[in-house]
Amino acid sequence: MHNNRSILARAIRLTTLAAIAAPATAFAGGFSLNEQSASAMGTANAGAAANPENATTVLFNPAGMSQLSGTNISFGAAVLDIDAEAKPETISVTRQVPGVPVQPATAGGDIADPAVLPNFYLTHEVSDTIDVGFGIHAPYGLAADYDDGFAGRFFADKTELTAVAFTPSISVSNGNGLSMGAGINVIYAEGRLTRYQDLSGIAGPAALALDEPYADIEGDDIGATFRVGFLYEISEMTQIGLSAQTGTELDLKGDATISDFPVLSSPGQTTTLTEKVRVPLAIPESATLGLRHRFNDEFTVLAGATYAKWSRFEELDIISRRESPGEVSSVSGYPYINHVTEKWQNTWQFNLGGIWQATPEWALKAGYAWDESPVNEQYVTARIPSEDRHWLTLGAQWKDVSTGWTVDAAVGTLLFSGDADVDDREYTHQNPTQPATPARYQASYDLSALSAALEVSKAF
Repeated sequence: MHNNRSILARAIRLTTLAAIAAPATAFAGGFSLNEQSASAMGTANAGAAANPENATTVLFNPAGMSQLSGTNISFGAAVLDIDAEAKPETISVTRQVPGVPVQPATAGGDIADPAVLPNFYLTHEVSDTIDVGFGIHAPYGLAADYDDGFAGRFFADKTELTAVAFTPSISVSNGNGLSMGAGINVIYAEGRLTRYQDLSGIAGPAALALDEPYADIEGDDIGATFRVGFLYEISEMTQIGLSAQTGTELDLKGDATISDFPVLSSPGQTTTLTEKVRVPLAIPESATLGLRHRFNDEFTVLAGATYAKWSRFEELDIISRRESPGEVSSVSGYPYINHVTEKWQNTWQFNLGGIWQATPEWALKAGYAWDESPVNEQYVTARIPSEDRHWLTLGAQWKDVSTGWTVDAAVGTLLFSGDADVDDREYTHQNPTQPATPARYQASYDLSALSAALEVSKAF
């Protein structure tokens, strides 16, 4: 027993450190991440709210803990590799003063590096009717980084969002096929936004002879969402699950720094501008319905649907934390230092999957999901070039019944429905639908992605 506790403690520590250290990447489901469990990924998350295979049910539907006996752990990681690159022949860029060229003006390369998404889950049966659980996972993330000389560098350079959630949960069963569960997602998030500053608006063609100032905004925050779930056994072969999560708004507080900004009264000199800022970030409400039906001991079919209220995310603002506009400030603008119009839309995700129990030890899985992009087609930015996608997955599960160890592996590919057409403009918070200047960046992005996941589970 002491050895088991030692292994458990090491797994928790490693998962927490990795989740904080590794930013993730998503270009379809906003900045939410699907790759939270290899066992669920094998069926493209189909029916995850109604199929409590292991401790990962803490995330998908806490009510599912009531169907697990004893103590259960699941831990693993997913690797997500997205290729996203602007097509050079489609790039068009205009500065604040039209006619002043952007030099250099490259496509920016592949902006998305591979990301590792770790996870850890634990459940424990307190009594015949009560179970408790805990999870550590990365529910949201975004990472994009353009090469030096990118043509749209006045709109985006680096975009990073890293989030780790700690999820204590509880479930209660009535003993007659109905279970209810609840959990809290305590989310720590940190973000970074960078870009180069276009001086043509204040220096005209002379901007070509000046160093381009570099703006770097960083901040973090802690927030919480709440999840409730229900699981009902319609019959011995069929059950249905429903899970819902509240939304929240993170307020990433930190600092804005603009380096190499020219001192106009002293030609040739530059300075660094700073200001304390905050960046509000809306996290959407969501609801997931799942269905599991066993035809027999060998074949199981799974289906599900998820609705997410991404319309909460209307804008991406950098807001000064000065108490009044009269205070001395190094960065211009009050209270809105920068504004990006988003106006995201609510989305649906539909999932279908199947499991074939080929032998008592081996099960094979397959799944498909249609995942809508929340990004408004009128306001696709260089920070999040996005399109709807098809998600195809395959999985395999090995189980040693005598010891309680289970290993899941899954692979998937994302097939985007088309190129992401970016049309990035400058707007103001006061008038978020009318361009503030002629500045504009347009390009079509080629998107593709592969993913793989591994998970180890143990029932004690």
